[in-house]
Amino acid sequence: MYTKWLAAALFAASVPLAPAAATAGVVQPAPALPETGIPVVAVQNSCNAVGQQQAARYGGTLQSVQAVNRSGQTVCVGVVIVQGKDGERGRRISFEEPL
Repeated sequence: MYTKWLAAALFAASVPLAPAAATAGVVQPAPALPETGIPVVAVQNSCNAVGQQQAARYGGTLQSVQAVNRSGQTVCVGVVIVQGKDGERGRRISFEEPL
């Protein structure tokens, strides 16, 4: 289980990224693991987008977000801080959203 994840992470880290100007408007295919052909998916970027949506939903600021594997399903777990009104203390709202 962890071996496949580690291999995917190491492979993704070794793939050179093209400059943004060279790839503007061009959709690049996701890199794949050479031995299996399984595409590598950028989960953290998706979780960051989910976290930003949750922050906008609650009218707060995204404090943290991370991808977590729960029972074989990838879930984004994060915290949004909402400012208190009239000098009240702010609220800390935790969320979990499946990808």
